[in-house]
Order: sequence, then C-alpha cells, then structure tokens
Amino acid sequence: MPHVITESCIDCIHKECVKECPVDCIYEGVRALYIQPDECIDCGACVPACPEDAIFFDQDVPAGLAEYIADNARFFSEILDGKSEPLGSPGAAAPIGSYGADTKLVSEFPERHKA
Repeated sequence: MPHVITESCIDCIHKECVKECPVDCIYEGVRALYIQPDECIDCGACVPACPEDAIFFDQDVPAGLAEYIADNARFFSEILDGKSEPLGSPGAAAPIGSYGADTKLVSEFPERHKA
C-alpha cells in the first residue's frame, strides 16, 4: 500500500488531497478519507496537499499510527456497517461520492470538532 491516511483526518475532511490525486483513488467515508491501495500510483501528490499532515507513505507511518495501514485496506476489503459487500476497487472515487460508512477504527474514534 503506497500511501495511508491516518488519524489526523478523522472529523477533518478538507478534501484538498482529493483535488490533487491524479488517479481519483481517495475515497470518502463518513468521518475520514481512505486511499485505495490497488489504485494508488504512489505519486505523492496528496501528501503536501493535506493541511492536517495525515498522509504518509506506508513505510513512513509513525509507529503510533501504524494501525492505520491495515485500516485503510479494511475500508475496501471488509463489509462495513450498513453495506452488503466490500467496496473493493471501483476504479474511481468521484462517481461514488461519500460511501456512507467508515471502518470500525474510525467510527469508534472519539468525536472531535476542529475549527
């Protein structure tokens, strides 16, 4: 998995990274964004665009945030609450819009409001 979106993105969906992604591989959950690992081309355009510094190359994710590596993949590989099948690899995020679900890690994260 080339790039990973971590905890700083929860409840703070700016979507600046989405605008910069040339392959449209950043998908929107309810409380966070997720990078589809099979669609990401590892260009890194999303990293400097993120105002929360929430995106890392998978090998550079800080140790305290390592659980987000597997969590980003789970968004696409597991059946999430309210869904009947995994999202998989749709090929582009824009036609889907907000997927209307999050992983358990994100949905159970304490709610916070950022200014």
